[in-house]
Amino acid sequence: MKILAVCGSGLGTSFMVEMNIEQVLKELGVTGVEVSHSDLSSATPQDADVFFLAKDIAEGGAHLGEIVVLDNIIDMEELREKVKQLAEEKNLI
Repeated sequence: MKILAVCGSGLGTSFMVEMNIEQVLKELGVTGVEVSHSDLSSATPQDADVFFLAKDIAEGGAHLGEIVVLDNIIDMEELREKVKQLAEEKNLI
């Protein structure tokens, strides 16, 4: 499975979310998931199975497919909850 963290510019914010997703996956003991980051204008539906986007750009990313919307990109508890839920839905844990 591949996860893509997406932000408006594809630099700091999405890279931070990518690293935090990797940390949560490690905490959960989930392996075999590739995580990367991109800007919204470069992201395509073929880039990943699931896309993590901030609430402010979620509408612009609706064309990507399965998206997880983060209300607060720096809230680790929200991210843990949403990554865990995704891992459970995909039978990774």
